[in-house]
Amino acid sequence: MRILISLPLLIAAATAQSVIESLSFGYGQTISPNTDSIPGWHIGGEGHTPQILSNKLILTPPYPGNTRGYAWSQNPLSQPEWTVEFQFRATGVERGGGNLQLWYVKDGRDRIGSSSIYTAGQFDGFALVIDTHGGRGGSIRGFLNDGKTDYKSHRSVDSLAFGHCDYAYRNLGRPSVVRVKQTNSIFEVTVDDRLCFSTNKVALPVGNNFGLTAATPENPDSFEVFKFILQSTPSGTNGAPPVQQQTNQQPIANQQQAAPVDTSAVKPDSFSDLSNRLKSVNDATNSIARDISAQLSKAENRHVELLQKLSTKEQVAGLDARLQKIEQLLQNVQRDLEGKDYRNSFNQLHETLRSSHMSLSENLQGTLGSVITASTPRMGFFIGLLIAVQLLLAGSYIIYKRRRANMPKKFL
Repeated sequence: MRILISLPLLIAAATAQSVIESLSFGYGQTISPNTDSIPGWHIGGEGHTPQILSNKLILTPPYPGNTRGYAWSQNPLSQPEWTVEFQFRATGVERGGGNLQLWYVKDGRDRIGSSSIYTAGQFDGFALVIDTHGGRGGSIRGFLNDGKTDYKSHRSVDSLAFGHCDYAYRNLGRPSVVRVKQTNSIFEVTVDDRLCFSTNKVALPVGNNFGLTAATPENPDSFEVFKFILQSTPSGTNGAPPVQQQTNQQPIANQQQAAPVDTSAVKPDSFSDLSNRLKSVNDATNSIARDISAQLSKAENRHVELLQKLSTKEQVAGLDARLQKIEQLLQNVQRDLEGKDYRNSFNQLHETLRSSHMSLSENLQGTLGSVITASTPRMGFFIGLLIAVQLLLAGSYIIYKRRRANMPKKFL
């Protein structure tokens, strides 16, 4: 009886939700029937071309860095209530970085292209950003724009987020499941079946395009998308499995104890997955080999330039001959010096210099004495001269007094 009752419920649930295949990929056995494109999607990138494998889309490779990748739906969404689920994985070095965006915007491919939330201009719609903002190990944030705010020139893009939660998504070894649901009463985002943030004040219009973009710096993260499934969600149905009720913007804690992810839709064959991984490693190895080959070519060119700048063999031989002549001349001088005894000559030179110095000193002293004596004035002469002057002055005074006394005196 329970089986008979549950069958109608399952049928009703199946009919209530339907996958919009033209805006989805990864819901079947493979992502795409070929490795060149995904039906209904535009795939491209900068610095590399995203790789399409049987079970995943590699938006950014593990090597090299400074790359971008995007996937944009060719057709807009026409349902007002919907649920989108996408599974992604980020792997990289210890201090790798980058960001992954889920977009629902108008004319996304033309306005956004391969841009991130920090390099996008004036877009109209919603963006869900997954990155390591704030150094907390990872976060998921929601952004809205009505086409009037230029995010590329804004001074603080991070302050424009209307909802967020912390989530350490890097190097988990498994895909992470993100669901975004919009109904006529709520807009919510869940991660690994746990509520990230929700609000009843957001209602996105129909007619926008979904898209995924990823960008990496010099130390890259490899962003892989395993599936993107869009479902219509009429009112009264749940577009996602029941989630644990939490308050708005509450961080997701204890990721290691999160509920196991259902990846049955991927269904990769072990050998096929191993082959795909080996192919990725082979591509990275080929890139490294090309870089090494380029470096070797540069080193060889530098070696040739150095050889051209070196002296020729004739120049080296001429320089060697000149050095040998100089060495022979020095040896001859040394032999001449060793064959003669110059000690007596040096002693005679020393005695001659000493006697010349003594005679010069004696003659100089006598000459200086005679010059000083001859040029010194005689003291007797000065004393006699001084006495004569005084006597002359005294005689003149006496004569003057006598004449004055003998002159006739006049009376009035």
